[in-house]
Amino acid sequence: MRPAIKDVDFAVDEHIWGHRLYDEQLPHMAVLEFLGILASNRISPLRPPSAGEVTYRPQRQIRLRSLLFNNPYIETIRAREVSDEDKWRQWTERFTEDCAKLENGDMSYLRNVFNTFDDFAKAVELLRSSSFEARSNKRWSSKFVFPFGPDALYEDLRIGADGAASNDRRFFARTGELLYLMLTRAENGAKLGDLLVERLFDRKAPMNRLVRALQGETQTSGSDKTVGYLPHATHPRFDRLCDDWLAILSRDMPVYDALEHLMASAGLNLLLYFLECGKAQAGDVDPVELICEIVSRERTKVRALSGESYQFNQGLSLRAIRASVESVRLTDEWTKASESDEPNAQSAALMRSWFQWPPENGSDGSVTGDTTGDMLIKSLVDMAESRHEQHFGKIHAAWSRAVGLSSRRLSRRTRYAPNDKLLKTLVISMVDDRMQFDEFLSEIRNRYGMIIGDAEGGRLMKEKLVDQEALSDNRENLEARLVGLGLVRRLSDSCSFVENPFTFEVAQ
Repeated sequence: MRPAIKDVDFAVDEHIWGHRLYDEQLPHMAVLEFLGILASNRISPLRPPSAGEVTYRPQRQIRLRSLLFNNPYIETIRAREVSDEDKWRQWTERFTEDCAKLENGDMSYLRNVFNTFDDFAKAVELLRSSSFEARSNKRWSSKFVFPFGPDALYEDLRIGADGAASNDRRFFARTGELLYLMLTRAENGAKLGDLLVERLFDRKAPMNRLVRALQGETQTSGSDKTVGYLPHATHPRFDRLCDDWLAILSRDMPVYDALEHLMASAGLNLLLYFLECGKAQAGDVDPVELICEIVSRERTKVRALSGESYQFNQGLSLRAIRASVESVRLTDEWTKASESDEPNAQSAALMRSWFQWPPENGSDGSVTGDTTGDMLIKSLVDMAESRHEQHFGKIHAAWSRAVGLSSRRLSRRTRYAPNDKLLKTLVISMVDDRMQFDEFLSEIRNRYGMIIGDAEGGRLMKEKLVDQEALSDNRENLEARLVGLGLVRRLSDSCSFVENPFTFEVAQ
């Protein structure tokens, strides 16, 4: 019996990938949501609960986000040629007027924290400039400060006309909850949890202290939340993601710099999880392939192949939806239902146990006495495909673009063309000290399915989709890119090494 999933009319996507992955929750938002859950569970981070489900109590930090993102007149008042006392008075009047309905409470504590109004305004400016999407047109309650520490973490909120705040699932759509579960179920999850808490949750860190000075007393949700549903108890991608994060955190770099690479790594591995689960559900046993063009000014055969690879993977999830629904036909239970005295009713009952649909009372008009099992399957396929295209079906395009894996540069078609930031993340994740360049190409093929050179593209040449020269040129283009980034050292024409510039491991 599959577990019931709340808040859905039927469950198809959810049993393939989990509840839920969401296209509008880009990788950096997934990591922010993950960190909030981790902070709430920092006593036993990334460890399965002894009983029941993983729960957490998110922070709200309404005062902090009000000061940073709902405070447009602070600079105007700061620039006025009046006394410091008048600046505080004028700002307090404006802020209190605009935020009277919110859960801000008394803001007078700011006068005890900052010596002058100018110091206060500079603190707001600094944190605002480091925030995510500060210039976007998102509502102020859905903007996020950089995660400098535990006091800088909070959930996505919707603020009503009466000032009441409620949890919103648009940008914190549970993908971060699934990320938490994935790492909890990885073999080295507990080790990673301890390291993340040690590195990220230092309340005495200078920037976290500044955040706490603005926020004042912590504001939390009034109740615990239960994390989403992840259908896989284990998966190779969980371990790959966990090991990548451990590698990134072991490098000799400040943790705030490492966060950028953690987010890119999370996005890439979540995308591959999405594609791998789709392939498996569709019955395709071949590994995921991402044929990558290393962008050059000349139009190459690799560019065309990369676009075709992108389009093939774009359609994977939709094929998985149809295969998932139609797979019920292959079960012994379906055969028994079809051969029973009441085949229509028994088929409907089986569909309900698998997909939470059709409703028992037939309230949506989907079932009548004449509705056969085949008719139910067709109806559910149509509904599932329609719903899938609204959000799940957009994940591949949205996330591959967000992590720097796909591009339309110099082309009308989107194709896989990794940018410099993603290439740097790959080097930091994979290379402990140095790695022979050909071995590096082989490893990114094995770990992430990325095909760049001729050795990795053997299948493509065998099937006469591309010649060796085109893939060799693509390989050379990558080597030249990495040389330009200071990540490859050439010892001779035939011997190059990829070097990690952050080679000294942090003591753990």
